[in-house]
Amino acid sequence: MSSDFYNTFILPFAGIIIKLCRAYTNSQEDFEDYYQEVCLQIWRSKDNFREQSEWSTWVYRISLNVCLTLLKKKKNNRQHFVSDSLPTEETEDNYAFSDESLDLLYMAIRKLSEIDRAIIMLYLEEKSYQEIADIIGTNPNNIGVRVQRIKTRLKKILDGKIN
Repeated sequence: MSSDFYNTFILPFAGIIIKLCRAYTNSQEDFEDYYQEVCLQIWRSKDNFREQSEWSTWVYRISLNVCLTLLKKKKNNRQHFVSDSLPTEETEDNYAFSDESLDLLYMAIRKLSEIDRAIIMLYLEEKSYQEIADIIGTNPNNIGVRVQRIKTRLKKILDGKIN
């Protein structure tokens, strides 16, 4: 991948890529792997972009699909792993971010289903319901209802009413 491609077609969207990768990972190492894989897949699929949507929508879709695919692979690998030792608890957050409230929000978001994580991350990026629907592959009315339910669930998680 050339630095020109990265600087022109990935770097302007690095914020959302980072946020999505962070929402689907629990460690810095996983985060870095997801980010790298997203960038690689964007580069690999650049020739498939048919300009039927905005480039940003294309980047969101690829980012989301890569995160969901890697998460599924990780879950499948974890299920097939057998050990004589006791399982270790995954740490909730191994990031060294300075904003504690942001860390708490990401921990709460990670407790949502994969698709709800994607919806709320796009909502937090101030995407319209139509844009979210286009990326997720549903209709805008469905997104509106889901966003309200997700907000309620996040509030309960953050208030300690749901584990």
